[in-house]
Amino acid sequence: MLSSNELSTSNDCFMKKEVVLIGLILIAFIAFISSCEKEAGEGGTSHLLGEVFVLDYNSEGILKDSFYAPDKKVFIIYGDNDIFDDETRTNYDGAFQFNYLYKGNYTIFAYSKCDSCPSGEEPIFQHVEVTDRGTTYELPRLTIID
Repeated sequence: MLSSNELSTSNDCFMKKEVVLIGLILIAFIAFISSCEKEAGEGGTSHLLGEVFVLDYNSEGILKDSFYAPDKKVFIIYGDNDIFDDETRTNYDGAFQFNYLYKGNYTIFAYSKCDSCPSGEEPIFQHVEVTDRGTTYELPRLTIID
């Protein structure tokens, strides 16, 4: 049987090992969390603002009208994804926005009329890189044909 002095020494040794183990786990967890790089997508603090502008041609190819497109679908692709990740619609003056984005690469697009395309439409793309947190990026005007 162990004496109370030997038992106390044994418990102290066990407690020190437990504290060291918990400390190592905590350090590993903090290192893992701080090394995580967020990918492009929602959850951040940056915003993309843009406008969709329409060129309206008649059947002879003569420009009839031009205007900012109300209620037009605009899509966003996060990073290198193959399909769109989110969509929005323009408001009455053709403006749109995508909010709460992480740093990363994004592709914005809207569909434009295309007489030579099998579907009758083609996507018009804009590429943007969000490099800073908490920043609003104003995109160049996205011009489509209708």
